[in-house]
Amino acid sequence: MTTPAIAANGLRKSYGDKTVLDGVDLTVPQGTVFSLLGPNGAGKTTAVKILSTLITADGGQAQVGGHDLATDPQAVRAAIGVTGQFSAVDGLITGEENMLLMADLHHLPRHQGRRVAAELLERFDLVEAANKPASTYSGGMKRRLDIAMTLVGNPRIIFLDEPTTGLDPRSRHNMWQIIRELVTGGVTVFLTTQYLEEADQLADRIAVLNNGTIAAQGSAEELKRLIPGGHVRLRFTDPAAYQGAATVLRDATRDDTSLALQIPSGGSQRELRSILDRLDSAGIEADELTVHTPDLDDVFFALTGATQTTHQPNQPEEAVR
Repeated sequence: MTTPAIAANGLRKSYGDKTVLDGVDLTVPQGTVFSLLGPNGAGKTTAVKILSTLITADGGQAQVGGHDLATDPQAVRAAIGVTGQFSAVDGLITGEENMLLMADLHHLPRHQGRRVAAELLERFDLVEAANKPASTYSGGMKRRLDIAMTLVGNPRIIFLDEPTTGLDPRSRHNMWQIIRELVTGGVTVFLTTQYLEEADQLADRIAVLNNGTIAAQGSAEELKRLIPGGHVRLRFTDPAAYQGAATVLRDATRDDTSLALQIPSGGSQRELRSILDRLDSAGIEADELTVHTPDLDDVFFALTGATQTTHQPNQPEEAVR
């Protein structure tokens, strides 16, 4: 079997009497995006710092790139790249000079460093700005330069700690495309984010960290199935059709004001077909059918106990008819 890019077992970390990580287990397959979600203070950045050898764990074991964190941290560092939520870009020098500085830190020969810098500046659409001070770059440009600098050493595993924090929607979507391209090239990405839509869009697997432990992990779809609340909503314009449907679908919740019925459902094709077949057999047709399935926001709030007053659903209802 292929060795996981990252494998952690029982990671623990405390600061004084505050336990930040309390026995965290993680497995990240090679060439995938793994997203670690959690509220502020949940321990996401601490996990990244431990796995990237910036700090040591108080307990547990971990291998990154097939190397043991405790016994071979130098080999781990050689295999990874790290981009934090706060840019490592030096604003006093140009983008190209930032890249060449990173090449020097990786002990690349001068000609190779210049070639790698030029290739990455082109790849990240920074050629026109290469000779300008990085302080003049927009937030999105600085973040692209930051990741380009991380790639100078050709790491196969990259830790991205909230890489799109503070970016506008366009820059955030550009960053998503960069991450997808990295993974297509075989890179493994360990992503922490507070944007649930980001994890939903990018991650092959997601873990939710809460109070120092993993509350749940799996694919986005697997996590969504953990949370009840899915339903199908049927709306009618003809009161007679509405009354007839309510008679046929006795398990539905009625909304007499809007002539709508709500039926508990996981949203599967079989469940939808059953509902429509029951209506068809009675000669009734709904004017509108929408399916609601729990999204990652619902999962996050259910698993972390966070208040939903800040919940802003991302189009939770998908129109089917």
